[in-house]
Amino acid sequence: MELPTQPAIFDGHNDVLLKLFQAGGVAAAASFLTGRDGAIDLPAAKTGGFGGGFFAVYVPSPMDLEFKFEEMTKDSYDLPLPDPIDWEDAFSVVMAQAAILFDLEKRGALTVCRTAADLRQTLDAGQIAAIFHIEGAEAIDPDLHTLEVLFQAGLRSLGPVWSRSTIFGHGVPFRYPSTPDIGTGLTDHGLRLVKRCNELGVMIDLSHLNAAGFWDVARHSSMPLVATHSNAHAICPHSRNLTDKQLKAIAESDGMVGLNFAVAFLRDDGKMLPEVSFEQMIRHLDHLIDMLGEDRVGFGSDYDGAIVPNDLTSCAGLPNLRAAMRQHGYDDALMRKLCQENWLRVLEKTWGR
Repeated sequence: MELPTQPAIFDGHNDVLLKLFQAGGVAAAASFLTGRDGAIDLPAAKTGGFGGGFFAVYVPSPMDLEFKFEEMTKDSYDLPLPDPIDWEDAFSVVMAQAAILFDLEKRGALTVCRTAADLRQTLDAGQIAAIFHIEGAEAIDPDLHTLEVLFQAGLRSLGPVWSRSTIFGHGVPFRYPSTPDIGTGLTDHGLRLVKRCNELGVMIDLSHLNAAGFWDVARHSSMPLVATHSNAHAICPHSRNLTDKQLKAIAESDGMVGLNFAVAFLRDDGKMLPEVSFEQMIRHLDHLIDMLGEDRVGFGSDYDGAIVPNDLTSCAGLPNLRAAMRQHGYDDALMRKLCQENWLRVLEKTWGR
């Protein structure tokens, strides 16, 4: 039986730019067109019906990844957060990764979309549609001058934190079992960041914020609440996942959640082990749909930034996920919504254009 490659999946989060940055920067960008050792590239996208997504710029922290992943296979764990990163150190990395994104556009591998109309046109043309996203706002200065310049360059989505603290707020450590109710929320700088992002039309990503920061955004933002790559805490009680109370707030704001493929946030036991069935992923989808409604759920794979299920290690494997969704009973209309229409809807509402 031929597996379905449509509807094309527009995805809430990937870390391709980080991987290319670590592989040599702009000089490594050509591998995206021909095939690379990773989850997303042009050949795999064509095979799997990957329509594009949020291409994250992320400043990595020095950490022992082997230790981290080993700890996350235990019955419980609480990993210390990395130290904050100075603006000067973060800025150069953000510029380097953004340069990779625009180099990929110059090579014809993707189109950087600045409006919802751009996004629809690019997806309809069968090209990879990319949103310039920053995960962790270390490169944004207190006066928000950097935000203004990055917006002019195409930035349309921003996460105030990636777990570690910034001048704008605090995130959640990798802790299981745990609620996301850990620590204080947004700072005064963070509240100003939310206000200016609303004014510009930059989407605010809640995925790594702790509960206090989440509720600060909910109180002060005029835009839909969006978590680009998060799962259901009711199924997997990990600090990174969203509680039903948070999901209800997202629904009330007419927002959006993208299902994260990272296995530690999918498995009931919170372990970073790749043995995860499609049925388990669909359990999360069903719960999110129950809490948010059919119009507010999509995907946020975390490809190239996480350990993902064995059957989905590349976007070339996305037809297997579609087939499992079809078998579960998702009809054509729901498939279109989950795969791309819901992202288009919330971005049209957030960007206003």
